[in-house]
Amino acid sequence: MFRGIDFYNIDELLTEEERLVRNSVREFLEKEVAPLVAEAWHREEPLDFRKIGKKFGELGMLGSFIPEEYGCPGMNYTSFGLICQEVERVDSALRSFVAVTSGLVMFPIWKYGSEEQKKKYLPKLARGEIIGCFGMTEPNVGSDPASMETTARKDGDDWILNGTKTWISEAEIADIAIVWARDVSDGKIKGFVVERGTKGFKQSAITKKGSMRAGDVGELYLSDCRVPEENRLPNAVGLRTALSCLDQARFGISWGAIGAAMDCYETALNYAKNRKQFGAPIASYQLVQAKLVDMFTEITKGQLVAWRLGRLMDQGKATAEQISFAKRNNVRVARFCARTAREILGANGISLDYSPIRHMANIESVYTYEGTDDIHTLILGRLITGIQAFRREL
Repeated sequence: MFRGIDFYNIDELLTEEERLVRNSVREFLEKEVAPLVAEAWHREEPLDFRKIGKKFGELGMLGSFIPEEYGCPGMNYTSFGLICQEVERVDSALRSFVAVTSGLVMFPIWKYGSEEQKKKYLPKLARGEIIGCFGMTEPNVGSDPASMETTARKDGDDWILNGTKTWISEAEIADIAIVWARDVSDGKIKGFVVERGTKGFKQSAITKKGSMRAGDVGELYLSDCRVPEENRLPNAVGLRTALSCLDQARFGISWGAIGAAMDCYETALNYAKNRKQFGAPIASYQLVQAKLVDMFTEITKGQLVAWRLGRLMDQGKATAEQISFAKRNNVRVARFCARTAREILGANGISLDYSPIRHMANIESVYTYEGTDDIHTLILGRLITGIQAFRREL
């Protein structure tokens, strides 16, 4: 039975409800989802998120921090973090599904949508009855969303959207997409709910990936796509509104990455205790112990960062920079632990019979999306120095 690291007794800092959420999610994943992941990853056949999503909905895993009045669980952010920790302990694609649904689809509808939109979409998303995706990244625009090329033009009571979004989680299977586009009349970025089957809207999968192979990742195409005014998020105006959604998902990543790191550590520790070379378990050798201690140390620090950020989110006090710090640090921890665990497993480390090589590949995507490591470094650099270093005048 997986227990994980709790060297600084963080369990004592969690409420009984928070521990119950974590334990119930862990039990479900270990019994019903974990056995399916390695094969799905190997074949690059995405997990059945329609089936899994409904079960996630039953357990209150989707939009967990959104109020009950919209058919959502109404939990706190720390519980949302613990959910993300447990799903990414199994696979990053699972955490992507939870974090995208909660932070990038449900959050903007809740925060910036009309009352009609909230009542129409949020309960169905929370139950896993429909699936959503978030269309922001474009073929020519990644880290610089202010240069977004997708356009929106008002035409009577409708909007005409044109553009392409890429590297979108759940792109092919989504029932709705939160699409961000630049209004040609005033230059402001605005948010729209585009429903599956809308004329001029196409969805496709990206294949031959070396990462996130158990998840659906793809592209959205908008060609004179006509969206009614009632599907525009009325309060989503300006780039800051879109970036605020990313903060929600980044929070989930900061917890999820520690889940992946914990699994890598636990796998390496168990292996080292049982694998014998030169007549003794490899865990008895100094070099292996040093690697295990380094993993143990970094995970413990990352857990404390995630827990404190969760409490700040619960109090409404967390800043975007604090979220960037946690995302940057904890993904680095996961990246280090995945690589180190693979080293300890030796040749067996490249086998999908063990999880580290899968985590190692997946974390490369996590290291890049929702703000690359470099971008979060520059966000913190700007905070520290007061000087932005994102742009250069050529």
